[in-house]
Amino acid sequence: MLNRNMNQLFPPKPAFTDQNLSDQAERVFIITGGASGIGLELCKILYAANATIYIATRSSEKIATAIKTIKTLHPSSNGQLEPLILDLADLKTIKPAVENFLTKETRLDVLVHNAGVMMPPQGSKTAQGHELQIGTNALGPYLLTRCLGERLQATARLEAMPRGSVRVVWVASMISLGAPKGGVIWDDAKGAPKLSGDSMSDYMQGKVGCIFLADEFARRVEADGIISTSVNPGLVKTELQRHAPAAMRVLMGVVFKGPKYGAYSELFAACSPDVSAEKSGSYIIPWGRFGCIPEDIAEGMKPGSSGEKSLGKKFWDWCERETLSYP
Repeated sequence: MLNRNMNQLFPPKPAFTDQNLSDQAERVFIITGGASGIGLELCKILYAANATIYIATRSSEKIATAIKTIKTLHPSSNGQLEPLILDLADLKTIKPAVENFLTKETRLDVLVHNAGVMMPPQGSKTAQGHELQIGTNALGPYLLTRCLGERLQATARLEAMPRGSVRVVWVASMISLGAPKGGVIWDDAKGAPKLSGDSMSDYMQGKVGCIFLADEFARRVEADGIISTSVNPGLVKTELQRHAPAAMRVLMGVVFKGPKYGAYSELFAACSPDVSAEKSGSYIIPWGRFGCIPEDIAEGMKPGSSGEKSLGKKFWDWCERETLSYP
């Protein structure tokens, strides 16, 4: 465990960066939370490589500012930057945003679930009444993926489309630190995750949920050649820590890297040729390497000895039930 943690806390320099990214012309990306932090850095890298990027967030003003910043940095790019207004903490905003996207694009090559929230004020809820972190970091991305599933599959079927080039990236965290045993505390009576009452623990439950969703989605789209991975972007300074206690923010400011490093982790998952179809379901660690999921969490991705559902499948089914009213 110690070696695994040290390997993620002090990773080697990134090997896959903007310097060796191939041209992304004609490829279409959706990046949630792309107006700031890691997402903004990822958008900068992809736009410089001529990609078409939909920056998905709830603030049109922030998207406009991000687009202006990116275009100023890369005036010679042949890429495109487009807004996609949605709020992952409000499920009813997701389908309209997807319908808007589908009227504009016939393909979707990569979906990156970068947006998230961490340690909000106690008792914070989504518009539908779910705990804010699990709702924003897991339920919202699940619904967005479900709504975009057919377009992802259609893109993977395009003539001459390389197998494994269509991808979904689920941003998790360093789950070996802070996650409860097993990753998610499950309430069998309710068939739902059980809140611990501790903000960081519930944050980690949601992030383990992302790993479960990445693994479950990988199984469902294996035949299509779509790759689904989860990513620990690394310890980086972003707006995500804005709700953390002051002392913790000071420590983070000293120890954490700039957001571009986290973007390299996500870039590896989204675009690296090393992430082959056989690697679908993998857990990516900083700054773009294959990592190992802790044993107790990996165990939750396996069916029980008597054939009962895995914890990961239970979490997937819970997400499906909670989002059925927002098809």
